[in-house]
Amino acid sequence: MSNKEGEIDEGLYSRQLYVLGKEAMLKMQHSNVLIIGLKGLGIEIAKNVALGGVKSLSIYDPTPIVIQDLSSQFFLNESDIGKQRDQVSRDKLAELNGYVPIKVVESLADHSKLSEFQVIVTTDTMSLEEKIKLNEFCHQNNIKFISTETRGLFGNLFVDFGKEFTVIDPTGEEPRTGIVSDIEEDGTVTMLDDNRHGLEDGKYVKFSEVQGLEKLNDGTLFKVEVLGPFAFRIGSVKQYGKYIKGGIFTEVKVPQKISYRTFRENLTEPEYTYSDFAKFDRSSQLHLGFQALHQFQVKHQGQLPRPMNKGDANELVKLVTDLAVQQTSILGEGVEVNEKIITELSYQARGDIPGMVAFFGGLAAQEVMKACSGKFTPLKQIMYFDSLESLPDSKQFPRTESTTKPICSRYDNQIAVFGQDFQKKIANSKVFLVGSGAIGCEMLKNWALIGLGSGEKGHIVVTDNDSIEKSNLNRQFLFRPKNVGGNKSEVAAAAVIAMNPDLQGKITAKIDKVGPETENTFDDAFWSNLDFVTNALDNIDARTYVDRRCVFFRKPLLESGTLGTKGNTQVVIPNLTESYSSSRDPPEKSIPLCTLRSFPNKIDHTIAWAKSLFQGYFTDAPENVNMYLTDPNFIEQTMKQSGDVKGILESISDSVTKKPTNFDDCIEWARLEFEKKFNHDIKQLLYNFPPDAKTSSGEPFWSGPKRAPTPLTFDINNEDHFHFVVGAANLRAFNYGLEGDVTAPNKSHYESVISSLMVPEFSANVNLKIQVNDEDPDPNAGNVPDDLDSLAASLPKPTTLKGLSLQPVEFEKDDDTNHHIEFISSCSNCRAQNYFIETVDRAKTKFIAGRIIPAIATTTSLVTGLVLLELCKVIDAKTDIEQYKNGFVNLALPFFGFSEPIASAKGKYNDKEYDRIWDRFDINGNPTLSDIIKYFETEESLEISMLSYGVSLLYASFFPPKKLKERMNLTMKELVKLVTKKEIPSHVSTMILEICADDKEGEDVEVPYIVVHL
Repeated sequence: MSNKEGEIDEGLYSRQLYVLGKEAMLKMQHSNVLIIGLKGLGIEIAKNVALGGVKSLSIYDPTPIVIQDLSSQFFLNESDIGKQRDQVSRDKLAELNGYVPIKVVESLADHSKLSEFQVIVTTDTMSLEEKIKLNEFCHQNNIKFISTETRGLFGNLFVDFGKEFTVIDPTGEEPRTGIVSDIEEDGTVTMLDDNRHGLEDGKYVKFSEVQGLEKLNDGTLFKVEVLGPFAFRIGSVKQYGKYIKGGIFTEVKVPQKISYRTFRENLTEPEYTYSDFAKFDRSSQLHLGFQALHQFQVKHQGQLPRPMNKGDANELVKLVTDLAVQQTSILGEGVEVNEKIITELSYQARGDIPGMVAFFGGLAAQEVMKACSGKFTPLKQIMYFDSLESLPDSKQFPRTESTTKPICSRYDNQIAVFGQDFQKKIANSKVFLVGSGAIGCEMLKNWALIGLGSGEKGHIVVTDNDSIEKSNLNRQFLFRPKNVGGNKSEVAAAAVIAMNPDLQGKITAKIDKVGPETENTFDDAFWSNLDFVTNALDNIDARTYVDRRCVFFRKPLLESGTLGTKGNTQVVIPNLTESYSSSRDPPEKSIPLCTLRSFPNKIDHTIAWAKSLFQGYFTDAPENVNMYLTDPNFIEQTMKQSGDVKGILESISDSVTKKPTNFDDCIEWARLEFEKKFNHDIKQLLYNFPPDAKTSSGEPFWSGPKRAPTPLTFDINNEDHFHFVVGAANLRAFNYGLEGDVTAPNKSHYESVISSLMVPEFSANVNLKIQVNDEDPDPNAGNVPDDLDSLAASLPKPTTLKGLSLQPVEFEKDDDTNHHIEFISSCSNCRAQNYFIETVDRAKTKFIAGRIIPAIATTTSLVTGLVLLELCKVIDAKTDIEQYKNGFVNLALPFFGFSEPIASAKGKYNDKEYDRIWDRFDINGNPTLSDIIKYFETEESLEISMLSYGVSLLYASFFPPKKLKERMNLTMKELVKLVTKKEIPSHVSTMILEICADDKEGEDVEVPYIVVHL
């Protein structure tokens, strides 16, 4: 994680830090991890653990590489065949993270030599008996043990973290906090202004700023009993006095202890975590099935059942049946062996599916991180998961002994499950990947492994307009330090071609953003030629645009996203499901302006205020100056605005009349701004509303969410005060092209500059009015300052300022040398000190101000695995909506939820049912307006009343007869040109026309739109 003990390379791990926190990351720094087995599953776990950052990662798998290993082991190629898996994998793993040394273990024969490891992971290369023995040793020696394996579309994970394991933070969620309006004698706590407390029974809280029950403020923890969304009880407080006012509750996370039983004990008395409640009864069947598989291997000298071999399947069913008799409690009384499930387990036992590998690889690696750090709730104790829905239709893609037999190819372990015909369909698919960041890298890796697009007719197009940064390397695993600055799509494409040479010439990397501005690049022909589209995006606007394109061209869309340990997947199927845009998250709750300007009570408020100040000082003001100097009409246009005209004019005046000539001038300016913002403005607020002010109803003004502030006295030894001046001075110097601090700031120099500065005394503005609540009328609205004209006239003429040009700052959160986060963090903390709000470090400020999406490799791996399982269904063109799954996971809990997609909504006109999302009227050629009106009258019994193209109205029944006559015989292209005064672009081959129409009864009805295929 860092070259120094106790330090973390925040440039590399920033996104993961926001998920795990510094304490958990430092604990991982002391953990040595061993992974046994380096087929696809083992290498996926190893990759995620190495990216996550542990003290060391050791691997063991001396097995010689065979061609079939390439089905899921992305670090191997054909030239490695015959070499040891672990030896070949070591160097590739070492490239992922320079802070994590990779070692190869020579032997596992002596278990006592394994005591150096804190976590040991076994995969599908170890027998059940060996796992049981190793687990017994780990359980006795307090070594965390994880076992996982996948067999085709089946898999399992077992976790044993010892007799007593401490979880320091079960959920990873931010502690809840809220403002109290009342505390009754029985301990009922009510929230202010109907704000939900968000707590659950059994959680703990502490209090601060309570008046009348001061005893509550001493840090004592109170257990919560939830009474409703706006109230909870903490037990009687009668003995502490009587509540007067105020109070803030803060949730406190209390460590939890969990006890685990051994693998052997779980074989006969399993404790399940359920992955899919729609398959509730399947865990017990698979629990016996996987045990029977190991018995089969023992009996057949390590061999697994053959694909689609009925004799082997019958033998496995018999083994499971015998186990069920021996272990009567597993299935439960009266429950029979599910021969269909066990038969499929036998048929697929030799399969190795990248989607399943990614799912369990991400899940197991997250459990490793939990074992190392104590962060999040570990899985308890065994979980089974399958995706039998991903099997192709047997009529279109027959699965027989012949079609699933090995053909000595890298895809053999997929052919074993899906058959050769389905593998050909995968290879000949034409797909579009939008984005090649974290999800995009994993997606491309999985596609390379399954050979997607590698056939004669297949092709992959990937686009991403972003370049690689250091912070990407922690989770976007196709990139290496040498790639920083390169284009993501191009580097990623080259990486997966190296992974699977079959993709040579079959993948096109573009650096174009997908949107309206690139419709000449991604034109109608491009979209029409695709089989399906996959999103790997991090913003809603881009997702909805791609969704609209997919709906229009009727292309399946695979959608997914992650947020820390949370992930989701959604499948969009033409004429079957709703689209991505059919549902939207509720909008983010914005901070009321009055809270932001005058009455903050949370650090989020002060950070938003500081970022706004940053924007005003260093971006807006320089831009206004440049406009003033270059646009002769700028002042005239500004004077007509309804915004803060005086503020704009004053900032221009300040910028041009107080132009700094050296860096010391910038330091002086920064010190004076500190005085204005954190002393004078606060004194003005207290002048308007003194500490003892009352509301019109006689209640204290400073109560509830309003906290009475105090002015700050500048202290250069206060880190936040000092760094405000440093950040502000350097950013102002940047605006004017002056050299600021080249190295760390010299505090003594700053002190000497500031000590000789005359700081003006505060003088109250008796005429200033301050808005108290957002719903109140602005007391200053409509009041045009008397001095605007004179202020504008006093500005130096642009002709006298020749050569002056300012450089606006463009906010960049990830460059720690540019002073951006330094300024916003110190500015926010100074304001927090004004209002007695607890300050936060720069990392927290960066997270909020930069609107950073927390990310971790494990979640990304698991989510893309789920997407790949849905991709198989898309390629199979399944039409049963129940076969598809939308997924929702939270690895911190851990929680897994799956549901079938919502069916697309239906509409009706003239007894005809249509799909509101996917249906449209398709008209070929370049018809006239008259043709279209007649077509709808005769074919659809609809009378068109209005017809429009975009925002242009082409036809309306109420148009004057002359206007109608001149338009009726025009073709659609001619009519659009007449109305819009523009030609239809040459790359556009379709026109979308919206219509309003009346049905046979003369009633206005909603109908699909028209697509004219030119």
